[in-house]
Amino acid sequence: MTDERDPESNLEQWKSAMQEEHSEAIANPDPDASHRIEGVAQVTYRVTFDYDADADALERADAEEVDDLTDPELLSCACGVRGMTPEEAREHMAAAASRD
Repeated sequence: MTDERDPESNLEQWKSAMQEEHSEAIANPDPDASHRIEGVAQVTYRVTFDYDADADALERADAEEVDDLTDPELLSCACGVRGMTPEEAREHMAAAASRD
């Protein structure tokens, strides 16, 4: 018996359903939830170490920031909506503010 389901079609249907759900959560925030936009950003440091032969250990000697802090490309809301672009996050917050 052959499996006649199309995995690519199933994946596309799933992605479409997830996008619809995501768009709905952005446009219609839960009025009872707390809304605060969050993001995670990483800053790169160059760290140098001195070797302590007596202790056979490396000890941090210096840390220099080598990248500027930039805003993350994907944002989340404290209410649970994740993976928003800055534009989607603004839409979400505007929708939440209009419900107050």
